[in-house]
Amino acid sequence: MSLKKTNAARFLDTLKVTYELTAYDVDEEDLSATHAAAMLGVTPNIVFKTLVARDEKNLPLVACIPADKEIDLKALARLANVKRCELVAVKELLAITGYIRGGCSPLGMKKKYPTFIDISAQNYPLIYVSAGLRGMQLHLNPQDLLSASKGVLGVIIKE
Repeated sequence: MSLKKTNAARFLDTLKVTYELTAYDVDEEDLSATHAAAMLGVTPNIVFKTLVARDEKNLPLVACIPADKEIDLKALARLANVKRCELVAVKELLAITGYIRGGCSPLGMKKKYPTFIDISAQNYPLIYVSAGLRGMQLHLNPQDLLSASKGVLGVIIKE
């Protein structure tokens, strides 16, 4: 079965980045990244969820953190060099990113936003991030994700 290319996958194609598109069964009752990890049969620390925050000037920030961790908004604000930030409401996600909850990719959004990836990503040869559709993940080298997203590595999770 060939998987339908998503905007995020096509974006990686334009950059000639190697990745694997992986599908899993979606449970509409549980759209969590930890559920995605379980369905993929992998540990949650290599599945990175994409969260969208907004700074004090109302500008979006994108954060990628391990599935089983919580974001540290103060740490994200420090890394982004802003005073503070807060997560956007789920209902705003589509308008800002072009993606829906459970299928938000850090790549191929409507606009390019500052992207921050938790430093733990560099501990693994390959990680998963959403491909931009529920039930689809991109499996790629974290360094490739970093350069494709023009991201910044840093500690952005609560310990």
